[in-house]
Amino acid sequence: MTHFLPYGSVGQQQTVNPQTVAMAEQELEMVTETFQRIVDSCYKKCIPPKYIEADLNKGESVCIDRCTAKFFEVSTKVGEALAQKTQQQQLSVQQQQQAQQGGGGGGWSLW
Repeated sequence: MTHFLPYGSVGQQQTVNPQTVAMAEQELEMVTETFQRIVDSCYKKCIPPKYIEADLNKGESVCIDRCTAKFFEVSTKVGEALAQKTQQQQLSVQQQQQAQQGGGGGGWSLW
């Protein structure tokens, strides 16, 4: 475990949870990958191969804004659909398990 001294607590050591650090690193990696995909995709769509000006012109800027907005909108919709599908699959598995546990009496019921 790693120890560090935060700004306000001189002489007090706090423990850093390795699992929290790993999760933060994984999240940073995902954000970095997402950013890189946006840059690659929107650059190809919005920036011509031959530069005329050093700065983005208005059309290129608007294109990049729209491209980025669409990327996040689509990513959000895909994430929501994936979460919903996963939830449905989990519910289906739970229902199957309950049916197997409750329905396995072999017909020998007194009631």
